[in-house]
Amino acid sequence: MTPTSLFYILISILVISFIIDKIIDALNAKHFDDKIPVELSDVYDKTEYKKSQAYKKTNEKFSNISGTFSFVLTLVFFFADGFKYVDNFARSLTDNAILVALLFFGVIMLGSDILTTPFSYYKTFVIEEKFGFNKSTKTIFWLDKLKGWLMSILIGGGILAIIIWFYQQTGRNFWVYAWILVAVFSLFMNLFYAKLIVPLFNKQTPLKDGELKFAIEKYASSVGFKINNIFVIDGSKRSTKANAYFSGFGSQKRITLFDTLINDLETEEIVAVLAHEVGHYKRKHIIFNLITSILLTGFTLFILSLFVNSPLFSEALGVTTPSFHIGLIAFGILYSPISEITGLFMNYISRRFEYQADNFAKETFASKPLITSLKKLSKNSLSNLTPHPAYVFMHYSHPTLLERIKNLNL
Repeated sequence: MTPTSLFYILISILVISFIIDKIIDALNAKHFDDKIPVELSDVYDKTEYKKSQAYKKTNEKFSNISGTFSFVLTLVFFFADGFKYVDNFARSLTDNAILVALLFFGVIMLGSDILTTPFSYYKTFVIEEKFGFNKSTKTIFWLDKLKGWLMSILIGGGILAIIIWFYQQTGRNFWVYAWILVAVFSLFMNLFYAKLIVPLFNKQTPLKDGELKFAIEKYASSVGFKINNIFVIDGSKRSTKANAYFSGFGSQKRITLFDTLINDLETEEIVAVLAHEVGHYKRKHIIFNLITSILLTGFTLFILSLFVNSPLFSEALGVTTPSFHIGLIAFGILYSPISEITGLFMNYISRRFEYQADNFAKETFASKPLITSLKKLSKNSLSNLTPHPAYVFMHYSHPTLLERIKNLNL
């Protein structure tokens, strides 16, 4: 295979992926005006439904514009030999392979972020503001950006530097050591993300004694679930949308409730939501997802080790000097169809797990408060109640609201 052939294979993958995404989006958009199923007729009144339709259509139009911009920008970068110029720039500053790679990715990521930031700004302060969701301030927005950049540099850059060092020291066997590194890091983050990362962006406070805490502890005790860490997070400082999640395991497990969730739902409904989250823990979903993620990472790194040093990869992207970072770019695109397939599989598994967690909540608590909570959360976030099946298959990690309610009513 010639470098030119590989170049156009990479371009073809990008183009086909973009076209498929746009077709799926268009199919989904055709369902925006569908009649709401009888089972969901009490979610919206006529005024609220019109608002949800407007929200969906506004987001779809915005997604088409921002997605097309990013796609065209990517193609221009490829055809203009952007990788060659960035690589030459990095090499003009240092001969150290690790520093060259860090500068290379740093320049690309910074440039990409600068060009796409106006879109995220518009999304937050125009679209989300218009529909009553945004509570963020410009100060919070820019501080989040700054913190995100610093974390990318320290954590992302640190891990990349270590992996390249493994590559320099062990050659093709680097994938074994990189796999161990990523596995340990994933385990560490699963245990301590809520303690180390979340506080950088949000304030967490222990849930105060009272009716809600008593109800949660009573339920947890009834299913043999020991929980000492129940926290409330100030999600309302950015959005009115509500959420709750479970993190960690063993002595580090904790339940986190958004303050918006507490404001939107009744005590019984919150306990039902948490019963669902406890179901994930009891059914070992968290451990399964962690192990599966680690195994998929190992597989990806092994395949990467077979191709990353190929001069063909570098030449296809217009770079004369073969390097780990250029090989990583080309491999990432070539591997994306496989990644898409594994992503579809994981989404399918995730949807099955959601049913199992719902069933656990139904069996150990009650189905009615979980149904009413799901309806309220969907209403308050102006969720799409009639998505196209193909869109659900491609993108949804949860079953649709209609599917979940039908399952809970069995």
